[in-house]
Amino acid sequence: MQSCLRVEIRKVLIQTPDEMVTFFANYQLQRSNFKASNLKLQTYSVSKRKSTPLSPAVPKVILELISYNREAYSKIDSLAPEELLQKLQPERVNWINVDGLSSMETLEKLQSHFSLHSLLIEDVLNDQRPKAEEFDDYLFFTLKMLYKIDLTCSDIHYEQISFVLGRDFLLSFQEKEGDLFDGFRERIRLDQGKVRKKQADYLLYRLIDIIVDNYYNVLDRIGDLIEETEDNVYENPTTQTFHDIQSLKKELIFLRKALYPLREALGKVVKGESEFVQEENLRYFADVYDHVAHLIDSLDTYKDLTSSLLDIHINAMNTRMNEVMKVLTVISTIFMPLTFIVGVYGMNFDFMPELNWKWGYFGVWGVMIVVVIAMLMFFRQKKWF
Repeated sequence: MQSCLRVEIRKVLIQTPDEMVTFFANYQLQRSNFKASNLKLQTYSVSKRKSTPLSPAVPKVILELISYNREAYSKIDSLAPEELLQKLQPERVNWINVDGLSSMETLEKLQSHFSLHSLLIEDVLNDQRPKAEEFDDYLFFTLKMLYKIDLTCSDIHYEQISFVLGRDFLLSFQEKEGDLFDGFRERIRLDQGKVRKKQADYLLYRLIDIIVDNYYNVLDRIGDLIEETEDNVYENPTTQTFHDIQSLKKELIFLRKALYPLREALGKVVKGESEFVQEENLRYFADVYDHVAHLIDSLDTYKDLTSSLLDIHINAMNTRMNEVMKVLTVISTIFMPLTFIVGVYGMNFDFMPELNWKWGYFGVWGVMIVVVIAMLMFFRQKKWF
């Protein structure tokens, strides 16, 4: 099409001005039609691709209800949301745990029953920084739960967990199945500790405390990795060591983003700004606040150690490079006079008295060996190697 337009343009250049205006108007119209047809073709192909999406496996959603007070305990699971909600008992503390957030129908039923705000559901579904936010009928609290650190590297596995605290209920939303609370569930069943004698706010404290305590395990593992990396830096610094240090720095940055907002959220609760936390239980949240502050101090220490390791690694690599360059320089310096001697006697002159000597060849070798020994002794005396 473009070649045809070029021919037409050549023809119109010899026509009258009116004919030229008419021609260029038709050219712009043809060009617009051409673009529209291409856009229509592209839209059709995209819509055709979207009509056959891949169907990934939908994660399983598990609902669990634990109701308890001083005298009674019950645990219910494997029920539909509407059936489980009918099992709530107002005279008890009701803990509903949701594993998996793929079912919007389940979340909508919980939202309708507990009058949850739409922004709260949005925060549950999306990745959020730890925070505490109070609504009219409940307190919303979200944080990161670290449940594993790979033993072969410094990768931390985590998920976001969100809590909704009401007068007689606690909702917990987890992204996937499995958590840190199995031992605590057993303590509730066996009536060990204070949890059966307290209200829902104490239950929230215990769950947050378990999550924060596991941060210590993660930081301890990171401390071990820092020590291992430090040994590698001193013994055999390599490119892999550099990558290990960078990976540690990345995980420490993630922990920093998880801990600093968590301290702010707990501080808001400790100050007594929430009417859903009884005054007698504020000291427990204050204890968790102190733990988080201690974790932040440890985190800052590890951050400084990692930065120091990076500097040591760079210096070690530079030192190794300098040693290599020193050896190469010594070798090159030794060969400089040898190259000169060989070059002199490699010239093709007819009259060179040494070429006719009987012991000339061996004499040159002797001179070169003496030069090498003398230079090595000189370098050794200067402590250049």
